[in-house]
Formats: sequence, C-alpha cells, structure tokens
Amino acid sequence: MDVIVERDEAACGRVVADVFDRAVRSGATTLGLATGSSPLSVYRELIRRHREEGLSFAAVRAFLLDEYVGLPVGHPQSYAQVIRTEFADHVDLGGVFGPDGGSSDLSSAAAAYDALVVSSGPVDVQLLGIGANGHIGFNEPGSPLDSRTRVTTLTSQTRQDNARFFAGVDEVPHRVITQGLGTISSARHLVLIATGERKAAAIAAALGGPVTPECPASVLQLHPRVTVVVDEGAAVGLDRIGV
Repeated sequence: MDVIVERDEAACGRVVADVFDRAVRSGATTLGLATGSSPLSVYRELIRRHREEGLSFAAVRAFLLDEYVGLPVGHPQSYAQVIRTEFADHVDLGGVFGPDGGSSDLSSAAAAYDALVVSSGPVDVQLLGIGANGHIGFNEPGSPLDSRTRVTTLTSQTRQDNARFFAGVDEVPHRVITQGLGTISSARHLVLIATGERKAAAIAAALGGPVTPECPASVLQLHPRVTVVVDEGAAVGLDRIGV
C-alpha cells in the first residue's frame, strides 16, 4: 500500500489525477468513479488536462459506486446527475453506468449492476472516498468484507453528513444501491482520497486498525494494489500507527 501525504486538497487532487492520467494514457478502458466532496479536486484536474493537455477518455467506460434509492431521474443530487455535472459533461467519456435507484425491483437492479461491473471489468482504477465512520461506497459499518452490490440503509451519521447537499437531513434518502466491498475489491487498483481532520480517525482505523466489517475501509489492507492520498489534516493519526 502506498500512502502519500500532500499539503492540501488541491495537491491531493493533482496526485490522484496523475494516477488516472497514467492509466488512461496506458490504455485503461474501465474506471470507477466516486461522488461526494473528496473527489471534486480530482475531477477538476482531469477536466483541465482534457481541455489543455489532450487527455482523452473516449475509449473509457466509467462505473459509479452507488446511487440513492427513490430520487427521480435528473434530480441534482442523484449520483448519476452529480457525476455528469462534476465530470462527465466536461470530458469525452465513452460511457457512464450506475445502479438504477428508481427500479421497481431494487434487488434485481443491484444484481444486474453487479453483473455489469464484473462482465466489463476488472475496473482498471477505482476512485474512493471515505466516510467519517469508515464507509467506502455506501458500505456502512457491519458490511461483509466480501459483499456484492446490494440495497443498503444509510446510518443516521451518513445521512447527517450528506444533508449539506440537500435542503435538510429529511430530504436525504434512507436507502441506496451500492457496490459491495467484494465488488469494489475486484478492481485492479484502488485509489482513496481523503482531506481534513474530520477524516483522520477513519483513515487511521482503515490503514492501521484490524481488518473488520466495523471499519469497511479496512478491506483495503487485503488488496494487492492500493494508493491512499491524504492531506495533512487527514494524516494526523498516521504517525501513531506507524504509517
């Protein structure tokens, strides 16, 4: 596992963008994309490189980690819409795929998406953020380390954390479809970005604590190729665990 500490969010974004840039220019055809605040600096840098340095995503298909259940198509906070707004509409991606959170049969939709990711993969590079409780994707604490894409219920902490994207916590959906930890781990290269002291405890637990479903991100310790990029705030707990 490679752990890189950078000065600030923008520097972290450039380092992660370097990973994606090298992968795409070397022939990667499948990328895994995350939403939330942490990846935004990455997407801004990749858009700049597309516009100014000729970085093309035309041969690339992208797969989203998760989607809220019950938001209408085009809702500004549906992850399909967020990824278009923040990234896909600004580059030449060959295609973007995500779970169908509006399906009348959510279990079947989750299984179908898992099969699509598997049949299209393995994903060459999977971008990840991390929740303050250690979740990746929307695999909340207690998620099996070998879990597949499925419907899950968000914890109250996660809904509170995400309320900033909505008019209030009451508007945050309770359920999501998320790639499971086993699905995520099937990617060739996992790249996690985290910034701010609020993420420091989760980063320390994920990288230096026991591998346990109670810290879903600890599954990264089992993967053969992981890059973790954090700023100085998110890195404050790493010294005590020897990372």
